[in-house]
Amino acid sequence: MEKQLSLKDWIQEFNNGSFESNDAKVQINAGWYDWFCKDSSLQNKTKRMGNIIKQIKSGGKVDLENSYVWFKNNCPLEGNLYDDFRIADLESNVTLIVVQLNSPWHDKTYTVYERLTHYEKVVFSTDSVKELINWLNEGWETHV
Repeated sequence: MEKQLSLKDWIQEFNNGSFESNDAKVQINAGWYDWFCKDSSLQNKTKRMGNIIKQIKSGGKVDLENSYVWFKNNCPLEGNLYDDFRIADLESNVTLIVVQLNSPWHDKTYTVYERLTHYEKVVFSTDSVKELINWLNEGWETHV
């Protein structure tokens, strides 16, 4: 696997406009791994999720220095396509957190899975992006 940008560096690149292109190679560099939508849709999807990711702060559930983000556009057997972003450990590539947007299996806009201990269990869900960001920016100990 190619060396990934730390989340801290990714946020800086996002804020600098580095991913504002419809070019598939640019979007792959942004972190797109798999998609079923048109290539031209990726830029807007990166922007939507990036506007959430850029608000993640140090000291919460995500280690900005030692993790990276990657994206999937999922195609379930039934239902509409939906997107997610995943936070993974830079060294091991283990996915730590998955944030699904508009998943057909959940009634909330944002659904979060924490992969290390709750592989199949939702650990947070909300319709509010503000609540999602607040949850990501709190430590794990507040939600044991």
